[in-house]
Amino acid sequence: MPKMLEMDLGGLSSLEPIGCCSEWYYAIGGTLGDLYEAQELFESGRGFEENCLCLAHYPDGSVYEPVKCGKGVAIGCPVFDSGAIFFLSIDFNSGKIGIHRFDCVTHAVSLAVEIPLSEVKDCYNLMLHVSPVTLSRQPNDGTFELIWPEKKTYRIGSRESFFHRVGDLMYFSRWFEDPDYRIETVVRSVSTGEIVECFSGDVQVMPNGDLWHLKSALKT
Repeated sequence: MPKMLEMDLGGLSSLEPIGCCSEWYYAIGGTLGDLYEAQELFESGRGFEENCLCLAHYPDGSVYEPVKCGKGVAIGCPVFDSGAIFFLSIDFNSGKIGIHRFDCVTHAVSLAVEIPLSEVKDCYNLMLHVSPVTLSRQPNDGTFELIWPEKKTYRIGSRESFFHRVGDLMYFSRWFEDPDYRIETVVRSVSTGEIVECFSGDVQVMPNGDLWHLKSALKT
């Protein structure tokens, strides 16, 4: 019989893996990491349930709550990079975006950077990516924004969606229905936003950082 491990997540009932990391999982309460929904609720005066973030380590099942959130503070979904977990907090009361770092060995929590909320138009598709850790925003207007560590705006295709970064390269997934559904991977330069490479098929990011190219089936 498999071992049954009892876990206390403070009332949260589901765990999700953190990126492609095989050791760490997370659970978020309140607005479930949807920062735009939290912003709408706050600005409407309705408020939202206090957010909480739990991190769980496999295989021992240890649970950590890296920050305590008060009213008007929302938490974004975490990412894993270079032995640490990074996550967003948005304090709508003070108008500040915090990027926090949880060290996976020492379990120490630090504030990597604090950014004025006024740096972004809104929290629509505001999220962290790797690697390096990057704060981005993708509004539904044909543009893509890097907020931190660079501050840049690019024009992209209407069917492109950003999913990963490797140094000066940004990886976007682009979908088509012509008439069959298919995916292309578009690689753009962080420096210029120009397309460096484009190829058929999707890319899967593996736990060690390698990229696996999932080639599309050839039409016969």
